[in-house]
Amino acid sequence: MKNKVKILLFVSCLFVGLQVQAIQNIKIEKNAVLGLNDCIKIALNNSPVVRSSILNLDIAKSSVGVAKSAYFPSLTLGASYRQGFGERSHNYGSYQTRTLPGFDASLSQLLWNFGRTGANIRMEKFNKIAAEFDFDETVLTTIFNVKLQYYGVLAARSLMEVEKLNVQINERNYQRTLAYFDEGIKSKIDLVNAEVNLSDSKIALVRAENTYKNAIVSLNNAMYAAYAPDYQIKSTETFNLDNPYVPMSLTNIENYKKLLELPDDVSNAVYAVKAEKSDVLKNYVFQKYPYTFEKSVTIAKENRPDLKALNASVKAMKQYVLLTKRQYLPELRGGVGYSYANNRNYADSGMNVSLNLSTTFNMLQVKHEVDIANSQLNLAKTEVDLLNQNLYFDIQSAYVDMIQLEKQIPLLETKVRQTLENLELADGRYAVGLGDYIQLQDARVNYNNAQSSYVQAVYNYNVARATLERQIALPQEETLTVEDVKDYQKDLKNQEKKQEKIQKKNKIKNNSKKDTV
Repeated sequence: MKNKVKILLFVSCLFVGLQVQAIQNIKIEKNAVLGLNDCIKIALNNSPVVRSSILNLDIAKSSVGVAKSAYFPSLTLGASYRQGFGERSHNYGSYQTRTLPGFDASLSQLLWNFGRTGANIRMEKFNKIAAEFDFDETVLTTIFNVKLQYYGVLAARSLMEVEKLNVQINERNYQRTLAYFDEGIKSKIDLVNAEVNLSDSKIALVRAENTYKNAIVSLNNAMYAAYAPDYQIKSTETFNLDNPYVPMSLTNIENYKKLLELPDDVSNAVYAVKAEKSDVLKNYVFQKYPYTFEKSVTIAKENRPDLKALNASVKAMKQYVLLTKRQYLPELRGGVGYSYANNRNYADSGMNVSLNLSTTFNMLQVKHEVDIANSQLNLAKTEVDLLNQNLYFDIQSAYVDMIQLEKQIPLLETKVRQTLENLELADGRYAVGLGDYIQLQDARVNYNNAQSSYVQAVYNYNVARATLERQIALPQEETLTVEDVKDYQKDLKNQEKKQEKIQKKNKIKNNSKKDTV
């Protein structure tokens, strides 16, 4: 099927109740047409940063298991073989030797340590929660980066089309001015100016094309799609580019005299020569942001994963302080064991049961460790306060920028229409000899600049809106959750085992071929 994204699976699909999105590498097909969500999906699946976050989450889960293992008994096994020497024999005047093989086995169980293990488990659980929110933060950052680069490509493409249209307008003016010059109607300076403007427009087009290519490279980087083939991207609802390339119709040189003929009824005349119109953003309609500033701040405090991660870290630090303080308290352990020893003359073996209450600590060391833990707790609380402050001002800045651009875009759209009308009038006046070339070029430059400003404003609006959505952690249509990657590590290991088996089979085949030769 044309314009599809070809998927190469490096790990198998994950299922949690219903089928969920798999962690996989995605390769882009040549000449594919990708939407914004397609690019986000590629980035989330290809990103090594996301995968690192998944592995960190797996480590945090294992750390909880390590903390819980303190409630399980510990098994100790030992075996020995010793050569010993006895006392000097009075009969023989020499030492007697004894062979001493032995075996020991014991099982030790923690009975009570005054809440230290419980505090450690709770601390690791909060660390795991923080790791989950760190994962969500990584996903949001990845999505935001893709959006920025995606809008950058749309803007660069729009500006490139504006410059293409500018080249065509200048080409048309040059051909017409050349015809006028050949007939002695226009001066040499008009022809030279037309040539210069045409050259400048071509140089500007080359720069715009280079900017577009660099924007594609940046998008590939955001998607972690190295060696990506040529592809196209779709417009979005807020960046509605719709076939802006409108070819200019050049004036036929042999019919240039018709441009100078006035209609019989001059009072009802209009200029017959018009500059072709290019709707850079056709039927562009943006939906206003649905939330107030105060509501945005409230949503951010509810949704921001980095804020939730810091709050979880504060709770983990409280448990760490409690754990550190309880180092003074003793630990009660029970045990059961079996010992076996043998020598040349007799064998000793038997069961033993033990109950042990003990504690070992350095009072000065523990005191300083408690001070460090309290300082780390206060530092974590300070980071939460700082993030709350930054969150408010970051949202305020992004909100103000977005609202300002919402107001600018309709005005700039009106300016594009006005400059186009002015260009059409200047073009018509020049064609019938009522206007000079300078007026025509001023009108052309104003029209070109108005379109560029319009495109830039729409780009800035999309960036400001994406930034605001990022600041408040607004839920995204295409995303990746902790549940989606819950069995990632297991699937990755299974895939590695399959690869090892394939490599071994290939190695055996290669060795067999060598032996045959």
